[in-house]
Amino acid sequence: MPKMKTKRAAKKRLKKTGTGKLKRAGAWKQHKLEHKHPKRRRNARRNKMVAKADEATLKALVPYL
Repeated sequence: MPKMKTKRAAKKRLKKTGTGKLKRAGAWKQHKLEHKHPKRRRNARRNKMVAKADEATLKALVPYL
């Protein structure tokens, strides 16, 4: 059976935690930051966990991550 190919776009956007869950970058932090409150900008820096409903789909995209 041939090797499964990794979706390169997903590999660049996801990382695996020590427990095997996937983490991703949050949204709403690229531009127009001057009108957002500092607390909102600070919280946007943190990585988010991938939702449980999406995790199986995304793990199939990056089988060797």
